[in-house]
Amino acid sequence: MTPVRETVGPDIVVMSLEPWDDVWRRNQYLVAGLLRERPSARVLFVEPVSDPVHAVTRGARPRPGRGLRPAPDVEGVGPRRLWLLEPTKLLPRRVAPHGDERRAAVVVRAARRLGLARPVLWVNDPYGATLARVSGWPTLYDVTDDWTAATRGPAESRRVAESDRYLVEHAAAVTVCSPTLASRKADARSVVLVTNGVDVERYRRPAARPADLPRGATAVYVGTLHADRLDVGLCETTARALAGVGSLVLVGPVALERPDVDRLRRAGVVVLGARPFGAVPAYLQHADALVVPHVVDDFTDSLDPLKLYEYRAVGRPVVSTPVAGFRDTADPRVAVAPPEGFAAAVRDALAEPTRGPAGRPGTDPEPIPTWAHQVALMSDVVDAVRRPAPTPR
Repeated sequence: MTPVRETVGPDIVVMSLEPWDDVWRRNQYLVAGLLRERPSARVLFVEPVSDPVHAVTRGARPRPGRGLRPAPDVEGVGPRRLWLLEPTKLLPRRVAPHGDERRAAVVVRAARRLGLARPVLWVNDPYGATLARVSGWPTLYDVTDDWTAATRGPAESRRVAESDRYLVEHAAAVTVCSPTLASRKADARSVVLVTNGVDVERYRRPAARPADLPRGATAVYVGTLHADRLDVGLCETTARALAGVGSLVLVGPVALERPDVDRLRRAGVVVLGARPFGAVPAYLQHADALVVPHVVDDFTDSLDPLKLYEYRAVGRPVVSTPVAGFRDTADPRVAVAPPEGFAAAVRDALAEPTRGPAGRPGTDPEPIPTWAHQVALMSDVVDAVRRPAPTPR
């Protein structure tokens, strides 16, 4: 039976793994789309805490969280319908062990201040389990990464596993972004698969070549540079193999430790850093090849890479390690190579004649999910969560 789509609301509190910034990710595309679809909906988007002590240990400038504030303008969304909240983590967990409870209290106060009486709690960060417990709000658990499979210390692994288990058992609904996550959670309960997507037309609209893209042939990676995903050693090997042929270019927020960034640059990798989401299509269109030098392990096997859809939308040749999504697609433009053969495969891709910027590709070998479709799926799940369960006769 087709779900009945609500015509008003809803009010939503999103516990996000990423901030709301110019580098758009799944949460931002889905939230913005839902706000456009529902003119009366309101969202409080809770960003990761600002951690001044951790910033000092990494040599960065410490700053307090920016607190509660209206979001920057979002196309198609009226003013003061989207609010951002960045709490502050004052002390490390080992010194102040109840940080999750304090953050939950801050979020509840902010929701009350905005007049969100009984919002749907949309949890993407597993540590949002504490807020789900103390608030009593109807909860949607949107699982986009299997953090229980990530390499962490024993204490943090235990906390993540406990939070994930609570949410899987107690949330009104669980969505997952990949078939692998669906199979991993299916033993505990039923889940709804809502993959990532892409605005195909925006990625295929011709854009000028970015001025900071190196001259000559380029193999471009777009995504957050994070040690859980990016294989730093493989990037070094690939950059050295491309000497005299082209450049390996990494575009995206840098979440690596400084020594890893230094290693990449010494190997000849061009690390450009974050770019606004509106500029990303240009880097993809003007690449000679698009690459995915990802670690292959249980954690990355749980992912549904957003770049899979962005790369396919622009129609450039792709070389990827055998990670989920890329190894499963039937798109003939995607070549999968094991880590030991990855650098040679990228070099071969760059050695082919340059074809100029991507235009409008022909017929896609398989459908590419759009954000409009994924927003509709998530909207139906939110409606199901906010409707109370029927009272037994």
